[in-house]
Amino acid sequence: MANITTEMIKTLRERTGAGILECKKALEEADGDLDRAAEILRKKGIAKADKKAGRAAGDGVIGYYIHHDNKLGVLVEVNCETDFVARTEEFQNLVKEIAMQIAAMSPRYVSREDVPAEELEKEKEIYKQAAIAEGKSENIAERIAEGRINKFYEEVCLLEQPYVRDQKKKIGDLIKEHIAKLGENIVVKRFVRMKLGEDEIIISGKKS
Repeated sequence: MANITTEMIKTLRERTGAGILECKKALEEADGDLDRAAEILRKKGIAKADKKAGRAAGDGVIGYYIHHDNKLGVLVEVNCETDFVARTEEFQNLVKEIAMQIAAMSPRYVSREDVPAEELEKEKEIYKQAAIAEGKSENIAERIAEGRINKFYEEVCLLEQPYVRDQKKKIGDLIKEHIAKLGENIVVKRFVRMKLGEDEIIISGKKS
């Protein structure tokens, strides 16, 4: 087994925000490999975050992003459980990242549950008919349509979108990592995205 040094534990703590004991155990499990240890902690953190997901989040902040040319703006409400966490730099930086994501990727909904059933059925039918037009049987076309719906969710749902700074993780994963670090449930409640010259204003999945 690799010798786990104080410096290795310190490096892992800075990278993940986990406690000293958790970092030491993860490094031991990963035989001193920092990348593997970070992945172990990330998976454990997401598991812990899932347990907190049902807890009420009644505090939080309104974050914003204004593009440098002042022609694109976003407001987003992100909730947590206490004012203490809402005031932390870690939480406020997360809110800024979420606002920037909305500005860059223009989601229409917060989560897949927010997508209206009629819109979802319409998309599925479009994908299905396209597959049939390519010569696929109806059963195969149904399966293809279901697969393409996941891509549709990634395009229109904030929590399903790949994070603009790290395409390997989704915004939902980023939020879960912060739930694990901060110890409170975190929920994106709503957002508004407005661009100069565009008639359509996207409001939390509803269009004005």
